[in-house]
Order: sequence, then structure tokens, then C-alpha cells
Amino acid sequence: MSLTVLGIETSCDETSAAVVTGEPEGAARLRSCVILSQDVHQVYQGVVPELASRAHLVAVGPVTDRALADAGALLRDVDLVAVTAGPGLVGALLVGVSYAKGLALAAGKPLVGAHHLEGHLFGTALEDPAAAPPFVGLVISGGHTLLLDVAAWGRYRLLGETRDDAVGEAFDKVGALLGLGFPGGPAIERRAAEGDPGRWRFPRPMVNRAQKPGDADWLDLSMSGLKTAVVHAVRGVKDLPAEVPHLARGFQDAVIDVLVTKVLRAVEATGRSRVVLGGGVACNTALRAALAAALEPRGASLHAPSPRLATDNAAMIARVGLFRAAETGRAVDAAADLPFPGLERA
Repeated sequence: MSLTVLGIETSCDETSAAVVTGEPEGAARLRSCVILSQDVHQVYQGVVPELASRAHLVAVGPVTDRALADAGALLRDVDLVAVTAGPGLVGALLVGVSYAKGLALAAGKPLVGAHHLEGHLFGTALEDPAAAPPFVGLVISGGHTLLLDVAAWGRYRLLGETRDDAVGEAFDKVGALLGLGFPGGPAIERRAAEGDPGRWRFPRPMVNRAQKPGDADWLDLSMSGLKTAVVHAVRGVKDLPAEVPHLARGFQDAVIDVLVTKVLRAVEATGRSRVVLGGGVACNTALRAALAAALEPRGASLHAPSPRLATDNAAMIARVGLFRAAETGRAVDAAADLPFPGLERA
């Protein structure tokens, strides 16, 4: 049975709404997606939770109206409303959840809560039908880094995760350290393209020859030590502006080497032939190229989202809502640390 879902996303600093039509277990069509990013946080070199919440309050209504209009739909045409319930900034989440509850109640529509990280797994499949289970999933965003074995939608096994900073957070902090502004990821990628790959070699955390399958750090990640290494390098540089491209290249190469190594280990451990990326760092073209090149000799393929579906967006939330349409009777509450549904920890 085909359903039309209105998705709403306010977990961090993007206000987004989208309309998706499809079958819970089948193909889905993205009819509209509106994303309003908040640039006020650039002044503070990071997201300020209170400012994010206030901006969502102003934007969530107009953004939702625009998404419906772009889809050529009215609220009465929607079968259910899906909203990000977590994880994220609790104040920002509350804005979206409260708005979705009021909207659903007023329109007499059922409501389902969506997990933000599950959304990142679904996002790529909206544009690439081949990005379907079984696959190894790598979620790399500003707040989370997860390596997952996805046997089927709703069935997830945690293979590895960051023990400290998320990959996106490390990009942001190094970007600020190098004076490149916020968010750091796009700026570091641009400057790294101008850098000498042999000038700075930073450590590859949790990657060494002594490791073997089954070790606690075989598939886990860590970015804190790498970030500290860049801090020490910057302190020793006399002409930082001239050195920024080379430092950016050295940092980015280290991150990519670690991620490629961990993904290849996961592919070997699971026997999966597909790798699906999700999260804002999935926009990094150097990472995508390195992963695709490393996977090809192993007969595995890489599936990555377009930039608009890599960052936080409501299209992926609507797709989760479509998959979990049978759960509309459950209570929906905002939770900063919402448990990942269907996640099995090794």
C-alpha cells in the first residue's frame, strides 16, 4: 500500500521538511525537500543550542508549508507525519516534535518518531535504489561515527564506533584551528586540494600492524589524538597561512586512511558487497574516491548520498517514517540520546 509521508527534521541547525510517497518495504519517491540552514553559528565556530532552537521556532512552519507546496500536496493528502525524535540537541528536537504533534493532531493524521541516524542510512536509497540491505553502513556526521552491518532495514549490528570525537566534529575543530571557519569539513577539503600530501604525516589512530580481528580496537575509531597532533603542529608553524593547505591535506589524508582501513576490515568481516555512506562527511569527494577505489578490487561497490541528502534533511526522516508506519500508535517524545532501534551490540 502506497503512503505519503510528511517528514520534519530539527535535530541540530537545519530546519527541514520533505514529502515522500512509497511503500514501507518497497521503493519510495522523493517529491520535495526543503532545507533551511542557520548561518548564525559561523560567528561562534560551532552550533549554539539556544540559537538553533529559536531559529527552528521561526522557520519550521514556513519550511513545512513550502515542502507541501513543492510536492503539489495539501496536508489532507498526507497519510502520516514523521519527525526526528532524537538523537540531537534536545531544545531543537522539542521544537520539531512539538510542531509535528500539533500538526498531526489538528489534521487528524498519525504520527511516528524517527531516529536521526537510521535516517542517514535510508537517505542514500532515496536516490540510489541499489543502496539497499544487506550492506556495511558508515554514518559519519558532526555528532556521530558508526560502522554498522545492516542485514535488513530495521536490523542493525554495531561493528565499531568512535571512542571520542566524531569525524565531523574533528573536521570542525581542525577547521577552526586553521582559521577556516565553520563548518570545517568543506573548507578543509577545498584547502587540502592545494596541499602537498608529503609535507605533513599525522598519526592514523587505532590503525597499526599489531592489531588483529577480534581486538577491541579493530573496528573502533578515535579522532582525539589526531586532532591533538594537528594542534601541536600548528603551534610549531611560523607562517600558518602559508602552511594551512598542507596541514589540511595531512589531516584529511589521515582521516581518510583510517576510514578506508576500518571499512575494508568491516567488509572482510561481514562478506558484504555494498558499502553505504550517510552523514555530512559523506560529501567529502576525496573520501568517496578513496573508498570506491579501495572497494573495487574486492568486488564491492560504494553508495553515497548527494550533498542535499548527506546533510541533515527531512527526506530521510520521511523515509524512516514510511518504513515504520506501523508504529504510529507509540508515544513520540524528544530524546537527546534516543536508542538506535533494532541495534544489536556485539
